[in-house]
Amino acid sequence: MVCFCEVDTANEHRSRPFMPIVCREIAKTRVGNVTIDPRTPVLVGQAQVAQHEETIANARGPIELMAQAVSEAAVDAGIAKLGNASVIRVIRSLSTREQNPARSIARALGISANRYAYTPHGGNLPQTLVNTSALEIQRGDADLIILTGGEATRSRRRARNAEQNLAWMSASAQSEGDDAPEIDGEELVMNHEIELGLKIMLPIEIYPMFETAIRFSKQRTISEHQQEISELWSRFSSVAKSNPHAWLRNEYSAEEIRTPSASNRMIGFPYTKLMNSNNDVDMAAALIMCSAEKAQALGVPRDKWVFPHAGTDCHEHNFVSHRHSFTDTPAIRLGGQRVLQLADTTLDDISFVDLYSCFPSAVQLGAHSLGLSLQRQLTITGGLPFAGGPFNNYVMHAIATTMEKVRSQPQEKGFVWANGGYATKHSFGVYGATPPPNGFKHDSPQDQVDALPKREVTPTADAAGPATIEAYSVMHDRSGKPETIRAAVLLANGSRAWCVSNDTNLGAEMCTTEWVGKPVAIDAAGQLRA
Repeated sequence: MVCFCEVDTANEHRSRPFMPIVCREIAKTRVGNVTIDPRTPVLVGQAQVAQHEETIANARGPIELMAQAVSEAAVDAGIAKLGNASVIRVIRSLSTREQNPARSIARALGISANRYAYTPHGGNLPQTLVNTSALEIQRGDADLIILTGGEATRSRRRARNAEQNLAWMSASAQSEGDDAPEIDGEELVMNHEIELGLKIMLPIEIYPMFETAIRFSKQRTISEHQQEISELWSRFSSVAKSNPHAWLRNEYSAEEIRTPSASNRMIGFPYTKLMNSNNDVDMAAALIMCSAEKAQALGVPRDKWVFPHAGTDCHEHNFVSHRHSFTDTPAIRLGGQRVLQLADTTLDDISFVDLYSCFPSAVQLGAHSLGLSLQRQLTITGGLPFAGGPFNNYVMHAIATTMEKVRSQPQEKGFVWANGGYATKHSFGVYGATPPPNGFKHDSPQDQVDALPKREVTPTADAAGPATIEAYSVMHDRSGKPETIRAAVLLANGSRAWCVSNDTNLGAEMCTTEWVGKPVAIDAAGQLRA
């Protein structure tokens, strides 16, 4: 037996004049032939839930789906009764109206927690929460943490269309007296006032801009590039077909993906519907994380343990307006390099890779910055268009799948890149079934990112005159016809400006002819003049 003297941090988040020292005897924790620190963070339970309920009245809401995921994660870990958790953390959900979703989930399960937390928006946050939770457990600030997130977007949409008001579509009476949750993290302001002034703000408008810039940098024709990205997406769909948790378990040919049709309309050129993240889902996922000591005390079988080896978090320059290029994401490069250094590994040594995949441009930017070939399998789920994109929570499904993969092949490791915003916010994790030799490590290269040059952006009224198109997208209406143009342009002084157009004839031409690199003019109202 070994005596561990440590600070009692169960209530460290509260202000108090002193912190008593607690001394207790516990056995060192062993994994195989390795003795590890009892505070080593370990993921012990995971679950994924998908609701394909056709009868609207029977559809369960996001709180019920998340509660189910937490319950199934406990079963997965072999935990008979969860009891009290140090923290329950919930990813921001767009389809619940509960005051404090973590408390609502605890109430549904008959459990409690010392703290109840809720995140801002961001697809990076599931991985960020794993990193944050691992550090808290390692410090002794927590013993058992529940992470969950979920959406019932499909059922909410269908109920509204049918003019049905399901009980869970409004806040429950039980939640009215709940305290506001702790907020895990801060919202990152990502839209420059100039972008907002021209109403350029939607991911479905901006990610296609990355795509047209990538296409031009590769010197491909439109048809050549459409073939390239549709083949990439076809490979993703083939992974989803074999993923039992995927929302769409269909394998699509590249031709089906790139060809507009009644069921696959063009949304924001060059993306058809199948190239967009599929948020019209009812999905939830949950992870249970604790210290190795707690996992041992709970009797979690060793073949269920998955260790976070390392994590990093960072973001690009907040505004797309200030990015140096639409084809370069230095924060991904620096964050990815750092997490691999901390984990003492390389991507060549990692078997399971999941890159964030809201749109094809995101995967290409991530792969390029990380030095990965597009021919490599870059998803373990099938990605957001096929496995499902429940807004902020897709990556929790990717981490749950990573757990399944490394459990089945204990000598292999997994790598997850999570993304939020417009390829803006990034979080990385390396996972393994064997413990990290020197414990979990975390870092952020944010100071290096912040030191990188920023491109100046010119106010719309001052940008009138000649310019060169740097990137563009053509938004289509629901009938599949070009409707509006969104474009970033470079001025003679090297600064960036933004412009728009409602010229449908020009929009149609931009879908068949390359316009990146073309000289244009913009007026003082930000209108594109060809």
